[in-house]
Amino acid sequence: RNAKANGVTDLAWLDTRQVEELEPAVVATRALLSPSTGIIDSHELMLSLQGDLEDLGGAVVLQSCITGVRMTGDGFEVAVDGDVAGSCRVFVNAAGLKAAEVAALVEGLEPPTMSYARGHYFSYGGRSPFSHLVYPVPNDGGLGIHATNDMGGAARFGPDVEWIDEIDYGFPDNLKGRFLEAIRRYFPGVDPNRLTPSYTGIRPRLSGPGEPPADFEIAGPTTHGVDGLVNLYGIESPGLTASLAIADHVCELLEDARA
Repeated sequence: RNAKANGVTDLAWLDTRQVEELEPAVVATRALLSPSTGIIDSHELMLSLQGDLEDLGGAVVLQSCITGVRMTGDGFEVAVDGDVAGSCRVFVNAAGLKAAEVAALVEGLEPPTMSYARGHYFSYGGRSPFSHLVYPVPNDGGLGIHATNDMGGAARFGPDVEWIDEIDYGFPDNLKGRFLEAIRRYFPGVDPNRLTPSYTGIRPRLSGPGEPPADFEIAGPTTHGVDGLVNLYGIESPGLTASLAIADHVCELLEDARA
């Protein structure tokens, strides 16, 4: 029902035999097949978007911290690293983990409270044993430790969910056993010797431990009353998949406010 409501009409139920035919390494009672699911090279996507931006006269400024946002009569004055860097008529706050902190720089705004959920990934040596992405049933706070193929044909497993109080990309050394237990539920043939720690990521969450999952919050002028401002809160990993649609939605919010 959720898929159909979002325009995805090609999901299909699979029984045990059908799962085995598609993914011999996977053990499952039932499964949902999503034929239109795929993977992309996220780095190439970012470079492509950067090229489009620069072709239109924009610039990407790295290693710079926004320290002030002051509303003026016709837009915003933005300070970077303590100094006024320039002004703009439209300010889109897509600062990810720091989105609430950036929004708080705008006088009169009260951004939502954010929680941090760190996720760890393990890589799996050699060729991937799967031809599809493999997801278990979602758990509290996440999609479960799932299997994803990369552009080179290798597999990785993750992420788990670890609630943390501050931004910390550390990788504890005691996670392998918990990952193996979770992976064996759908991939009993996992080889522990091929599983090695890879990297971590942190999700900005609008819900905390034990709370029902919350969706993104995209707050435009009609929400907070500030012309030309859009704040994007809780944009975690599905935000990459939906990034171009999110951009269209942001433009619509700004256009609606001008109408």
